Formats: sequence, C-alpha cells, structure tokens
Amino acid sequence: MNTDKTNKLRAVLFDVDGTLADTERDGHRPAFNLAFKEYDLDWHWDIERYGELLIVTGGKERIRYFIEKYQPEYLQKDNLEDWITDLHKTKTKYFVSLLKKGKIPLRPGVARLIHQLRHEGIKIAIATTTTPENVTALLTATLGADSPHWFDVIGAGDIVANKKPAPDIYCWVLEQLNLSAQQCIAIEDSENGLKSALAANIPTLITINSYTYQQNFSNALAVLSDLGEPSQPFTGIIKNPTNNQWVDFNMLNNLQHQ
Repeated sequence: MNTDKTNKLRAVLFDVDGTLADTERDGHRPAFNLAFKEYDLDWHWDIERYGELLIVTGGKERIRYFIEKYQPEYLQKDNLEDWITDLHKTKTKYFVSLLKKGKIPLRPGVARLIHQLRHEGIKIAIATTTTPENVTALLTATLGADSPHWFDVIGAGDIVANKKPAPDIYCWVLEQLNLSAQQCIAIEDSENGLKSALAANIPTLITINSYTYQQNFSNALAVLSDLGEPSQPFTGIIKNPTNNQWVDFNMLNNLQHQ
C-alpha cells in the first residue's frame, strides 16, 4: 500500500471493453455473429453464450476456445490459426462499423473523467486486450478524431505475448509511462482485468456491468456501478470508502493512497 500522501496519483490506466463502453454485449457479440454469417458458419453467440466465452480474453483466443469446446471438427481445418485471424479481422470490420454508426456510447462518467484528468495534467493510458483498431474506433466515435492522441500510452492487442489475467499489458504500459505501479490506478470491469492489474501491483477500481457483476472483486479498492455523473450518481457495490457520488481525480487519488 502506498502511504506517501505527498506522492499524488500520476496516471490512470483504463481498460476498454466493458469499462469505457458496454462494447461486449452490444458491440463485439453482434459483430462476431455478422462475421460468422459472412463466413457461412451456422454459429450464433447469444447473450448467455457470449457471457460464458468472456472467461477467455482476446477475440482470436475466444474463437479458438469456442472451437475447442463446441466445434472440435474445425481443429482439423488447414491453416486454422490463419483462418481464425482472418475471421477475427472480419469481425473487427463489423465492430468498427457499429461504432461509426453511434451504436455504442461511452459509459456514464467516462468522458467527464477523461477531460478532468487531462485538465489536471494527469497522464492517461489504455491497457486492453482488444485490438488497436477497436480502441481507435471507439475513441474517435465517442470523443472525437483527435482523442487517441490524448492518451500518453495505448497498450492494446498482441503487443504483449500473454493477455489478461497475465500482468503483461499493464507492465508494458508502466514501462512506457516510466512510472511505478504505486503512482497509478487502474479502472477495470472484470475479474480477469482485476487479476491482471493487481499482478502488476496496480491498485484497481472496478465498475461492473451486466456480464461481470457476479465476479470476485474482493481485492479491488472499490466496486461501483459506473463512474457516475453529477446528475446520475454511481451506486457503491463494495467498499466505497468516500462520500463521492461520482468518480473524479480527488476520489481516485484518495483511493490510491488509502
């Protein structure tokens, strides 16, 4: 635990899917289904099935897991890994299209907090397993064309060998920021994300969603319904040690030093 009260929070590290926006259920899932249709596959990931598949991080890894568990005959397919990569690229095309149509808004408080952190001179970064294309598409569709440049570091996709819950992506982002874990806080939405950040020794705040609300977040700094807005306060789920009704820099700084 960081007990140095003078060492204020220097950077906030955001997960993307489920944290910045509810991309999983209403973005990635239908995009996967559209890709399956284009490939003449009779696969369909309904809301319940996709929730099960979310135990696996990474889209290509999720496809392979599904094949191994439900479509094992495809394991004999020639050049399977290349085929999965191409299928995933097609899925990304549909996901980006949904974003450009404005179908996937940011979650409450996200835009407000990002703007405040920039105003306060706090570094902001992305640490995600989703592709760089998905990150850029989400940011530009919701925050504007220049918004990817607001982030000091964007760690995404296959830039590291091991995806969450491994700590690799967070370790990589910390190295690029040239900051210690104790100078940062992560914002995540899932148990795998929490495990990843904590394995890199980064204190972590959780904002749950419909897929993750029953997961184990006992080691998080706090678990909230979302980041909240002045007109739409968050609901504290577990360990909300502050009197705040929406997440701002002061709350994050106090959490990080508790």
